[in-house]
Amino acid sequence: MTLHDENTHNSNSATATQEMEPAASSLDLSAHEVPADATTTHEPEAGEDNHAAAGEDFAAALENFTTETEEAASDDNVIKGTVLKLTSSHVVVDIGAKSEGMLPLEEVLDHEGKPRFKPGDEIDVMREKGQTEEGYINLSFQKAQRLRAWDEIEKAYTEKTPIAAVVIDRIKGGLTVDISGARAFLPGSQLDLRPVRNLDHVKGQVIQVAVIKLNKKRGNIVVSRKQLLEEEQNEKKSKTLEHLEEGGITTGVVKNLTEYGAFVDLGGLDGLLHITDMSWGRLTHPRDLVNVGDQIQVKVLKFDKDKQRVSLGFKQLTPDPWLDATHRYPVGAHVSGRVISVTDYGAFVELEQGIEGLVHVSEMTWSKRMKHPSKLVNVGDQVDCVVLNVNPSERRISLGMRQLASNPWDALHDKYPVGATVEGRVRNLTDFGAFIEIEDGIDGLVHVSNLSWTKRVKHPSEVLKKGDKVHAVVLAIEADKRRLSLGVKQLQPDVWESFFQQHKLGDVLHGKVLRVASFGAFVEIAEGVEGLCHVSEALDANAQQLTLEPGQEHDFKIIKMNQYEKKIGLSIKAVGEEASRSEVEAYKHPAASTGGSTIGDLISWKRAGNDNN
Repeated sequence: MTLHDENTHNSNSATATQEMEPAASSLDLSAHEVPADATTTHEPEAGEDNHAAAGEDFAAALENFTTETEEAASDDNVIKGTVLKLTSSHVVVDIGAKSEGMLPLEEVLDHEGKPRFKPGDEIDVMREKGQTEEGYINLSFQKAQRLRAWDEIEKAYTEKTPIAAVVIDRIKGGLTVDISGARAFLPGSQLDLRPVRNLDHVKGQVIQVAVIKLNKKRGNIVVSRKQLLEEEQNEKKSKTLEHLEEGGITTGVVKNLTEYGAFVDLGGLDGLLHITDMSWGRLTHPRDLVNVGDQIQVKVLKFDKDKQRVSLGFKQLTPDPWLDATHRYPVGAHVSGRVISVTDYGAFVELEQGIEGLVHVSEMTWSKRMKHPSKLVNVGDQVDCVVLNVNPSERRISLGMRQLASNPWDALHDKYPVGATVEGRVRNLTDFGAFIEIEDGIDGLVHVSNLSWTKRVKHPSEVLKKGDKVHAVVLAIEADKRRLSLGVKQLQPDVWESFFQQHKLGDVLHGKVLRVASFGAFVEIAEGVEGLCHVSEALDANAQQLTLEPGQEHDFKIIKMNQYEKKIGLSIKAVGEEASRSEVEAYKHPAASTGGSTIGDLISWKRAGNDNN
């Protein structure tokens, strides 16, 4: 029968913290009180080590118990009486004398606080000295009982044999127990091997005790249950130590649970079953596997005979499930398990006790947008997975969930071929472009350079905003890297391509200076098309340097064209030279001329032209 509160268990050794405090008011049972100065009051707190203090107080109490004396009762004869009535505090008894007797009511109360007698019942009593103020003879029921039970109690004390006792009530410092009708004191520190917080819960129980002190003259009896338990424990420990050995399998009872394991009573000796040796799988607390009072079979892992320390294992009774994990979970196999943990980087799935696999967040869905695994699975969910990799030496299995569904990227080439126009919604904007969602789990990137043919876009927010519905052209697909390149400007004709198709070297175009640099000026010669007029080409007809400013307009001649690099070279100087050649050709071939011309004629014609200017 276990009397102590299991929550007060320690790991191995037994200590007692409940101190004995018998005072005159403790028993209040006439002539068998323990002196009031025997001990001092001390209520132990949870976890307090009061073993030494309790021992000292208990020893002091016993010393006082044996040295103090009290005048013996005037009459040791047991008298037969009849109960006449019960008052709130006393029992009135007819003992056949001139006057009636009276004894305290508390002497005849049972453990439930109810009187054991009623009017008309016979009762054994002994006379006490003196009379009450009302003239009643002082009587004692307990002394009569003690006298009748004394031989039995004295024999148990002499022969050091156990004797049965009924717990009657809790008093200061311990308990009152009944032994064959005689009241005895059981100190709280002597109730059990370990401190007992709540003494009230043992009231009414029948327990075996050892009589440790007697004072016949005073009629005092002190008993101990702890002494019997210690003897029993030592006997069990001796037998356990004879047969205990490392590698052996034995049976024990779970005695106490902690965060790090369970203490198992092997028979007078406690062993530690660490949480890491309880299961091949994951345990958050030992109570997930065992409870206090459970009888379990364990294996002795380590045994230090000198320190009497024992390390136990429970999982070692079964083979390590990782030994053949490669054969039971081959790569590519479809498995099912329970989600036991969810982290930022994935979910752990228990395939069987002791075998867990990790579904990394990247292997949970084909979509890139899942922010956290908890959006897809929760602890306790039953999920189907595919085995991706098994590493028994590191006790790891990699699992995948997305592999059970078709990869949408595999069909992307057929669904959205390069050059096709798609529609989607702007999901996100970055410095380098915009991500367009064209279907669930499929995002394409429109690079900033593919937003406009003509506008120099520095940030996609200049053209698009989040949530916009847009059309785009598929430029490239890399299914293995899950990349899709899109373009918006490709929906419109390439102005550069059109320009190179419509113009050639030597064409003279009217342009507008947009900006000026140290090496020349950038000139717009068509909408969205720019050319560079180098400073060496910005000369007038007299070969004088021209100063170009933004906004100025001139005629420019195309002197260079690079369609691949989209570069065009312009010249003002070449326009003048072209005009001079035209004048020469016009002079050499006048519309109305019918004859030839000479060099002298050309010089005269040119001079005449200058004179007119």
